[in-house]
Amino acid sequence: MVHPIILCGGTGDSLWPSARETFPKQFAPILGDQSPYQNMLGLFSGDGFDAPVVTTDQEFRFLAEDQAGEVGVWDARFALEPAGGNSAASVLAAALMIEDDPDAVVLVSPMVHFAGDPEDFQAAIRKAEARARKGAVVRFLDGIVEPKVSSTEILEEMVAAPRGLAATPLTESDRDAPQNMLGMILMRRADLLAAFEAQAPGMLKPCRKAVENGTTDGNTLTYATTDYAQIPKRDFKSEILAGIRGALAMPLGGPCNDLEDWASVWRVTDRDHDGVSEYGGALAVDCRNSMLRSDESATQILGVGLDNIVAVVARDAVLVADRDHLAKIPGALDRLAARKTTQAREYPRYHRPWGWYESLIARDRFQVKRIMVKPGGVLSLQSHVHRSEHWIVVGGTAEVTVNKDVTLVPENGSVYIPLGATHRMANPGKVPMYLIEVQTGTYLGEDDIVRYEDIYNRC
Repeated sequence: MVHPIILCGGTGDSLWPSARETFPKQFAPILGDQSPYQNMLGLFSGDGFDAPVVTTDQEFRFLAEDQAGEVGVWDARFALEPAGGNSAASVLAAALMIEDDPDAVVLVSPMVHFAGDPEDFQAAIRKAEARARKGAVVRFLDGIVEPKVSSTEILEEMVAAPRGLAATPLTESDRDAPQNMLGMILMRRADLLAAFEAQAPGMLKPCRKAVENGTTDGNTLTYATTDYAQIPKRDFKSEILAGIRGALAMPLGGPCNDLEDWASVWRVTDRDHDGVSEYGGALAVDCRNSMLRSDESATQILGVGLDNIVAVVARDAVLVADRDHLAKIPGALDRLAARKTTQAREYPRYHRPWGWYESLIARDRFQVKRIMVKPGGVLSLQSHVHRSEHWIVVGGTAEVTVNKDVTLVPENGSVYIPLGATHRMANPGKVPMYLIEVQTGTYLGEDDIVRYEDIYNRC
């Protein structure tokens, strides 16, 4: 049985505007209807795989849980980090959550997108597992760049390190290994812990305490904040993985991409004979080596005579960039954020434990929102100091509380929430509930909320 550890952290602002700080690339449907995270959950499900451990930020707990449920993965375990930026701690803490079995084999994977046949991927994992159980450490090759050798077998000339020696420094022959290595690795859990003890001995004790003193809620563990803060910050790929000597190298059986930037996405999308990729409502005329993408079905993008350009349209923002300058996007977003531009960091749809909302229009003294409440979702019992609200149900049935009155509002029904009234809404049905909210008042910010009760402990 293979125990997957999925590293689901990071922001992915290099894929702006489709992904942003409040909606990272791992959760965004960059390629097709599923997110890269959902793609990985599908690959790591089925015979031979134990329930995956998904590590992510506390902020994205409910988004990660919801997306797992959307693809039918109900047994995933979630490890919530109080702070990001410590990939080595993410791996080590997740490994400590796995049962203390000396024969346990773990598959540590960063967020990647596999574009091949899932059966080929799982066959490659099974082949690697057989080697790992004999003490090998298996690293996987990115299928986007052609490896220096074309064999579909494990590269036999790279000899596996025996137990206890897996964490010794790289040899010169290891440094000549193919450069298209992913940060994905398969090895025995005991060997992974030994690698940490050798490369970063100060991490094990505080990491174990963060797990043991963490808070459990169903399948979710929130690491103890104080203990987690004591874990030294290390990079798993460059500081731990790079120090593992004598790893075997193995292709994954299909193209795999870390979706690092729009150039990575362009390489795995369908392109015409001129190297042009079109996605959504996009049309390219006399263009070359370019990508045109519209994330909004109601917005058409037309490119004429473009060369080496990436143009991406979201509902509230547009990116136009030369493919040779994509690395400058994060710095450009810093400049945009310095202007206090909301679009620099925030996605127009805001995900919450109960569902999501999006602002359709905001002007002086009024705002219109579209809200979705998932089945069983309940908003907090709250009031506002500066605004009143009108709710119009456009799908499903809402259970609405206004002060002491509780009513069911059906589709096409409406309700008025006076300024200062204590209120909440819930979805008692079995299908998502949608409503339009019209706010009016002197101040419409999200911080104008006084919470009295909340089933998600946000009071």
